[in-house]
Amino acid sequence: MDTLLERANDIRLLVLDVDGVLTDGRLIFSARGEEQKCFHVRDGAGIVQLLKTGVQIAVISGRQSKAVDRRMNELGITWVRQGISDKLAALRELLDILALGPQGVASVGDDSADLPIFEVARLAIAVADAHPSVKSQAHFITQAGGGQGAVREVCDLILESQRRAST
Repeated sequence: MDTLLERANDIRLLVLDVDGVLTDGRLIFSARGEEQKCFHVRDGAGIVQLLKTGVQIAVISGRQSKAVDRRMNELGITWVRQGISDKLAALRELLDILALGPQGVASVGDDSADLPIFEVARLAIAVADAHPSVKSQAHFITQAGGGQGAVREVCDLILESQRRAST
């Protein structure tokens, strides 16, 4: 059985959900009906650090949001797929483009729509406040909840495992 650090060391692509992972999962609408999202700055800092090492990051979300487009653009994430009902199909398409296999994939999720990716990912990660069905399928559960620094924990885990492997 591979250890958590061994799994994390193999990661070349980190796949993130948005609502409940990069945000706390709440949907907030302005008086004009515009959707608003709140992203944690530490998650962004971890993402930027991970991108600098050459690990690719993708966002695959069931919802569509201009706020997500803006934030992912700020962070330098080019692989953004929104309004996706079949997340596994979107992942397979991305793996073909990047010429990667699922053994190089880590996925962070919070609800049942994320489980198909968990089944193929080398490293499946649930945020602390994920649905129990997701936690039961995860290799790792973050201490922080979605939108509260959980993605930073994941980035730090991958960075640390790869640092240890190179020394």
